[in-house]
Amino acid sequence: MSTIDEVAAGVWRVRDTCNVYVIAGEGGADTDADAGTDLAGRRGIAIDFGSGAVLDHLDELGLDGLDAVLMTHHHRDQGQGLARAVAAGIPIIVPPVEQDLFARVDEMWHARTLYNDYNLRQDRFSLLEPVPVSGLAPEYRTHAFGDIRVATIPTPGHTMGSVTYLVDRADGRLAFSGDLIYAPGKVVSLAATQWSYTENEGPAMVVLSAYLLRAERPDVLLPSHGEPMRRPESALTQLAENMQQYVDSRRTEPWDLWDRLQKPFVRITEHLLLNRSANACSYVLLSGDGHALFIDYGYDMTTGWPAGTDRAGRRPWLASLPALKRDFGVTAVDVVLGTHYHDDHVAGMNLLREVEGTEVWLPENVAPIMADPMRTDLPCQWFDAIAADRVLPLGGTVDWRGYEITTHDLPGHTLYAVGFEFEVDGIRVLATGDQQAGVGEPGIRREILNYQYRNRYRRGDFQESAELYTRIAPGLMVTGHWGGRWVDDAYLHMLAEEGDENAALHEALLPSGGPVDGAAGWSGAGAVDSADGVAADGALDGFEPPADGNLALIEPFYSRFSAGETVRYEVVVMNPFPLEADAQVSLVLPAGWGVVDRELRLRIPAGASARAAFDVTLPAIRAKRQRLAADITVAGHRFGQQADAVADVL
Repeated sequence: MSTIDEVAAGVWRVRDTCNVYVIAGEGGADTDADAGTDLAGRRGIAIDFGSGAVLDHLDELGLDGLDAVLMTHHHRDQGQGLARAVAAGIPIIVPPVEQDLFARVDEMWHARTLYNDYNLRQDRFSLLEPVPVSGLAPEYRTHAFGDIRVATIPTPGHTMGSVTYLVDRADGRLAFSGDLIYAPGKVVSLAATQWSYTENEGPAMVVLSAYLLRAERPDVLLPSHGEPMRRPESALTQLAENMQQYVDSRRTEPWDLWDRLQKPFVRITEHLLLNRSANACSYVLLSGDGHALFIDYGYDMTTGWPAGTDRAGRRPWLASLPALKRDFGVTAVDVVLGTHYHDDHVAGMNLLREVEGTEVWLPENVAPIMADPMRTDLPCQWFDAIAADRVLPLGGTVDWRGYEITTHDLPGHTLYAVGFEFEVDGIRVLATGDQQAGVGEPGIRREILNYQYRNRYRRGDFQESAELYTRIAPGLMVTGHWGGRWVDDAYLHMLAEEGDENAALHEALLPSGGPVDGAAGWSGAGAVDSADGVAADGALDGFEPPADGNLALIEPFYSRFSAGETVRYEVVVMNPFPLEADAQVSLVLPAGWGVVDRELRLRIPAGASARAAFDVTLPAIRAKRQRLAADITVAGHRFGQQADAVADVL
């Protein structure tokens, strides 16, 4: 078997640990030495890289060098030799979802679960050492590498982040499909498609990707393993049908993925749609003249939750948009609103903006969190900053194509959340995000109030939200995971009762302003004036800790700094006493870190918080996962190291 063969005009396959495809610039490359052509400066690109042996054959291909290596996915057979590309100065372009498995793969190896491991994703088939990444493949867009234009299409299945590259040449449209397909109806590995212990998210994604790639009408499929396929429509259809049977064999009920792809949106009213294919419900408000507004946009066309919470286990894409445009006459997605910052509600917003030109409108209490996601210690944050094109004031109203949309503060599920109120087709609607579960089930005895303490839950939050519901009296409430519910007085009354019950439970279980014996876990530093909030005998007087457990927080919570630089940390301290009190804040730093004022003093009003800022100098030594803490004393009462933060020094 020859090492190199020409699979299309100016496109060669180099057989290595995978098929490495080399595409010559549009000027072509003459490999006939008798032609006498001056080949100096002829360049091309490579799709995948294998062991790097392709560099040994560039002369045979009549190429002077490569302008880029484009990776279809992160597996080692695709790129174990990428260090050779780095040494040769060749830019490496990778799929956005899998960027960390190239540039920061060492962190995966350091943190990857090994004992009692339920994560079946083949992330351990990644590179052994990180390589610098020059750029991310722009999904749904075309980019020029030299004079070669390449379009990137998401095709998850073999891995979550896999992509296909489309290149139009004289032979037609070439699809470099990675390991999505091996041969008509076949994949090179089923094991690679198993992303969690008992589910089959990957095979379902293969079905969807096969249909979506087929819609791009390629003329030739060029797989990472296997032979070129010159009847792509038939090959992809066979794959989708075979894999659909596989998916159904592992489910109690058939799952019509073709129907899911063709009809992701259902009407709630004439101009309000629900995306039934998304992990967290996305809603679409239609203008009637071709424009659309999304409420939340996270993981579109999801097939489940793969194991792990790393970037390479989460896939934002735009798979439902063709159906939205085709079936509902949408020509432009103008705006996307965010009810709160959680990744399943926002992960796709940047992609929507980059591809569709959509503006991101965020509430004033959510926008700062999404703009700097790791500054604040909160769960479920997306990996990248999502900047607001427009910040919506709480209590304010904006107009979008005749719809008046009011933003209401809606704490409970998280402190940083809102409800969006608007009227559509004569119905007053309130979009409530993830505030409570079960609203899709009329007649239920009670709701499940959806709160997690690290989301900054506060006592009384659900009473506050119930008061809002009663004041607005919506005819329809639409939620983040449970669809919509037509609202009546009985339902509003139930939510008010549950808000009261929730507040009473926390009042019964947590310290609530009365004296607490010092032996409960903290003791005073001796006799202290009770006017400062601590009884003279050392017992806590009026102590009411926050329900989320955070007497203090350090910001930024996680950062990546350069060795030797000076950075600013802020410690947010709460006064849990009913009177204004003094607080002392000490920053606990790793060995070798310096700070001018290790301890600062604050005067904090009752029940309020204040900030202490520390300028910290880092040593000229690189280190990962350096830990910091803040030692807190309030009103003479030492609470100890009540906050932590983590930093990488690079």
